[in-house]
Amino acid sequence: MSIEERQSCRLCRSHELVSVLDLGASPPCESFLSESELTAPETTYELHLRVCANCRLAQLPPLIDPVATFTEYAYFSSFSHSWLEHAETFVADAVDRLGLGGDSFVVEVASNDGYLLRNVVRRGIRCLGIEPSVNVGDAAREAGVPTLTAFLGPETGAAVRAEHGPADLVVANNVYAHVPDLLGFTQGLRALVADDGWVSIEVQHLLSLVQLNQYDTIYHEHFQYYTVATAQAALATAGLAVVDVERLPTHGGSIRLWARPEAVAGEPGPRVRETLAAESEAGLHTLEGYHDFARRVGEVRLDLLEFLIRARRRGERVAGYGAPGKGNTLLNHCGIRPDLLPYTVDRNPYKHGRYTPGTRIPIHPIERIEQDRPDYVLVLPWNLRAELTRQLSFIADWGGRLVFPIPRLEIVLPEREVVGR
Repeated sequence: MSIEERQSCRLCRSHELVSVLDLGASPPCESFLSESELTAPETTYELHLRVCANCRLAQLPPLIDPVATFTEYAYFSSFSHSWLEHAETFVADAVDRLGLGGDSFVVEVASNDGYLLRNVVRRGIRCLGIEPSVNVGDAAREAGVPTLTAFLGPETGAAVRAEHGPADLVVANNVYAHVPDLLGFTQGLRALVADDGWVSIEVQHLLSLVQLNQYDTIYHEHFQYYTVATAQAALATAGLAVVDVERLPTHGGSIRLWARPEAVAGEPGPRVRETLAAESEAGLHTLEGYHDFARRVGEVRLDLLEFLIRARRRGERVAGYGAPGKGNTLLNHCGIRPDLLPYTVDRNPYKHGRYTPGTRIPIHPIERIEQDRPDYVLVLPWNLRAELTRQLSFIADWGGRLVFPIPRLEIVLPEREVVGR
């Protein structure tokens, strides 16, 4: 690892950034190609993870424009059954925990297609989604979820507060990594929340990412990667303090941070201290924990390529399942193209007839798998393992097997999978 001085840390402004993992160059992970675009050049950007030697924030350089990326977005949260269940459970628990009712106000930032707030609407609680993507915001409004098309910053937060009043709960699920203006976004959260309110943030845990080789979740839309320690530092810049943390299985290992304005926060709870201790033991509060990461990532790449090459030499057929952003990091880093993976399938109709960025692998409806009966199905959204093992159990009818590339290559017969392990 070496210190580089090309960019400054977006949290503390230090120029001492240490190279942790260089994945080369690739296109933005959600820039799916139409057939007419296959003959045109693609713009690629470096995908290089660095850690600040001063504050320890793991980050990518801000090379892509969020306005261009998120104004028309390919990801719809509602296509995952397990994510819908997760959101419904969260709302029920938050209502009980915070005593939310008819006089309360809930705001979700990056509310997508209303997957979460529809549960708030059903309970008769006033709410508002703030979503920058026009297309998914339209889907939310059609589902009866009030939605403002905007990016969050201090001005947006202040304007929403002035019009609707302060929020008792501000939810920011899987967005805190997506903001290059980390300080401005955090100020927007503080502007939204009431002086005695709560902020709930879900974000992938850097501890899981490093320990479980989840390097495919490193892509240009994710500008930073958090430990609880770095999340505490980021939130403190706007006067918010972490009071509790939950470690979740979502996305391969996430944290749910509960924060409040500093004046009412009090001391952090025992789960905060426990998680900080686990991060420290793993070496993530220094630079020690990153020393072996690049080598292990290289092993994941070699194992997957060796499997695909052996399958092709034996005349066995491999199809992909899913076209998530993380899958495009994996495919581009490994150099996997249609000669090794002829196609993948996805539930999202927006992606049908398109091609994966960089690797140009065609995307079909999921029915294609049953029609072709491949020997193996490479599962790209490996974080949905339990859900997809159930959904794809039918491939056992012809002896098909599932392949999970992360955290290490694993080939399983669907009927032998232990759901939820």
